[in-house]
Amino acid sequence: MAKKKTLPTRDKVKAADTWDLSSLFESDAEWDAAFAKWEKEVKKYAAFRGTLGDGPEQLAKLLKFDSKFDRAGERLAYYAMLKTTEDQGNSAYQAMIGRYQNVATKAGEAASYIRPEILGLSAAKLKKYLDAKPLAPFKLSLERLVRYKPHTLTDGEERLLAMQGEMSGAADQIFTQLTDADMKFGTVKDANGDEVELGQSSFSVFLHSAKRSVRKEAFTKFYAEFSDHENCLAAALKGSIQKDVYYAKARNYPSAREASLFSDNVPAAVYDSLIKAVRSKLPAVYKYLDVRKRKMKLKAIHHYDTYVPILSELDKSHSWDQAVKVVIESLRPLGEEYCATLHSGLTGRWCDRYPNKGKQSGAFSAGSFDGDPYIMMNYQPDVLDHVFTLTHEAGHSMHSHYSSSNQPYEYYNYTIFVAEVASTFNEQLLSRHLMQSAKSDKEKAYLLNREIDAIRGTIIRQTMFAEFEKITHELAEAGEPLTLEKFREVYRGLLDAYFGPGFVIDKELELECLRIPHFYRAFYVYKYATGLSAAIALSQRVLGGGEAELNDYLAFLKGGCSKYPLDLLRDAGVDMEKPEPVQTALSYFEGLVDELDALL
Repeated sequence: MAKKKTLPTRDKVKAADTWDLSSLFESDAEWDAAFAKWEKEVKKYAAFRGTLGDGPEQLAKLLKFDSKFDRAGERLAYYAMLKTTEDQGNSAYQAMIGRYQNVATKAGEAASYIRPEILGLSAAKLKKYLDAKPLAPFKLSLERLVRYKPHTLTDGEERLLAMQGEMSGAADQIFTQLTDADMKFGTVKDANGDEVELGQSSFSVFLHSAKRSVRKEAFTKFYAEFSDHENCLAAALKGSIQKDVYYAKARNYPSAREASLFSDNVPAAVYDSLIKAVRSKLPAVYKYLDVRKRKMKLKAIHHYDTYVPILSELDKSHSWDQAVKVVIESLRPLGEEYCATLHSGLTGRWCDRYPNKGKQSGAFSAGSFDGDPYIMMNYQPDVLDHVFTLTHEAGHSMHSHYSSSNQPYEYYNYTIFVAEVASTFNEQLLSRHLMQSAKSDKEKAYLLNREIDAIRGTIIRQTMFAEFEKITHELAEAGEPLTLEKFREVYRGLLDAYFGPGFVIDKELELECLRIPHFYRAFYVYKYATGLSAAIALSQRVLGGGEAELNDYLAFLKGGCSKYPLDLLRDAGVDMEKPEPVQTALSYFEGLVDELDALL
């Protein structure tokens, strides 16, 4: 009989295969000592309350204290969080992160006066403060805070809005509990004939099945359950949209969309330009779907035919060392310093490499100001996507490394808007490297197909989602009722436009708009599309350029949040307020489709 393979417990994992957290703390005992010292600092916030109008020197004292306190707290938080992910059944580390969260909450309450007290100062005093020498290190932070003055209400009004916090999350909570807990999707026979439970996580697995009957059965059963709850879900989505509109109006923003874009200082024109550029290139998407239909020998192509690779999975394995080698080789265009630093981290102790019993699933990068930019993986040598995951997380970690090495604590932590640029940039270089070194047409075609699907899923699909959010919020702001039928009508129009005339839109697919988690936390998905578009445009610029273009990109990685996202990207060589970066990415997509069609 075959021997059953089990995951090792954490204490049986080789030290060399785990991360070394000593850049944060040498031991739990050292963490405990630092935590006790940090906890005592919370009470010092009280001494500054009511004094921030006494002069720039007093505000500077508070901001220095707050920055030092926050930096110490970040170090404590990262160590506790990373320890917790190693084995989620370890009660000692669960208690550690619980202790941290408890004190962090108290600190948040103790410091809650800072923002309203600063914004309560007169315009003349704020202007004087911004030009004061003692506040020079914090000028950018203060300028960003002062932007919110027109959208900050009176103390009483702010208190009322704050009291609505838990209630405002009801729509998202209803959606999550209904779809994750209450809805039952039954079972589906997989390609081996085994009955497997259908659910939110397994749905994607079934859609990747090479057996079409499996994909179709999973699709039909999945959406049948959504159909049974469609009115409840439509009401939840309506409530979420109305919440966004309400808060935007309450805070004097022109629209819910502009309220969401405000923090990154992104004009609505960037959002609209993305949609316009993608729509102009939709014929390339139609062509790819036709290629997929022909190569898969389908009489008609449905949504459940768009996830499975046209070619079967490559039978190719990479050990950890081999994966590191191919990642580093692909990143050579980023220069010796970048590659040497990353190679040292990946072969050293930045990474927690393999699965163990109780370890958190998935992968992430966790870069902090004072610690190494750690990477958690659950690496499997026979899964090619895990090599891409490694270079993706390495992109985040190198972004953190360069930002923390070149910016003060206040400005090192880059925003979500630019975070995905550094990670998907690395994926672009790896994809091109693998395609150039492919040893057969089949291998190259598989990689082409993977790249095309990644761009379609990230730029095209997320832009369709972004357009749905835009339309539905505008309908709510115009006072039009958001009914189930209206949601279906809007989404059907987008499906027809984005999938084209040669694609069969099953009526069940209209309900997809009720199952996308991001729709209940709106105006985030466009960042996926702009991030990959910027990464493709920047990778082409670096690969086709010289030292100046490389230095521009490295300066972007070093920039942290010292400028707004659009300014950082513009300095790097891509202007996201113009359509060219998105058009560049989609032209690249178009070329890949032509190449795949010719190859298959």
